[in-house]
Amino acid sequence: MSKIIYHVAVSLDNFIADQGMIEGEINNSSFLFDGEHVPDFLSDIQQYDAVLMGGKTYEFGFQFGAKPGEPGYKGIKHYIFSNSMQFDSNEEVELIKEDALGFIENLKQKEVGRIWLCGGGELAGSLLKNKLIDQLVLKVNPIIVGKGIPLFGSIKAHLKLELMDIKQYSNGVIKTTYNIIYV
Repeated sequence: MSKIIYHVAVSLDNFIADQGMIEGEINNSSFLFDGEHVPDFLSDIQQYDAVLMGGKTYEFGFQFGAKPGEPGYKGIKHYIFSNSMQFDSNEEVELIKEDALGFIENLKQKEVGRIWLCGGGELAGSLLKNKLIDQLVLKVNPIIVGKGIPLFGSIKAHLKLELMDIKQYSNGVIKTTYNIIYV
């Protein structure tokens, strides 16, 4: 069985995107896009064999020059979940329009390796509610943004976590890795 890891940047008040990111104005975001944590992140994502993204998370990459149907991360199979996006699936990027939960349950049963849940919050919340996320890797940014996209969307979860690793960076980012213990 494959393992799903929710590996994402988050503010101290549990938002994965602030208003600047939501509006597509990356320069107005409080999240840290530079610093010693970035090379570690780029190295970390090489361990993944597939990536799951909601449509808005995928569209976020368009401001960096990505186009619909192109992978945001080379060498990793992309599964994009959106009812509104329009592009032809290809070998690198597959658009899933219906039954995201059923598709992901089926994908997890296959031996596809490590699956990176990149976002968004609503997709993560749905997967958490259905006990499909195995691990959290949170890049906690030293910011409080007040509003934005919550870590688990509208889902209010109560669960136990087991700390597996922690790393602090000089810019204040702290990367924590937790196994999720479902009860």
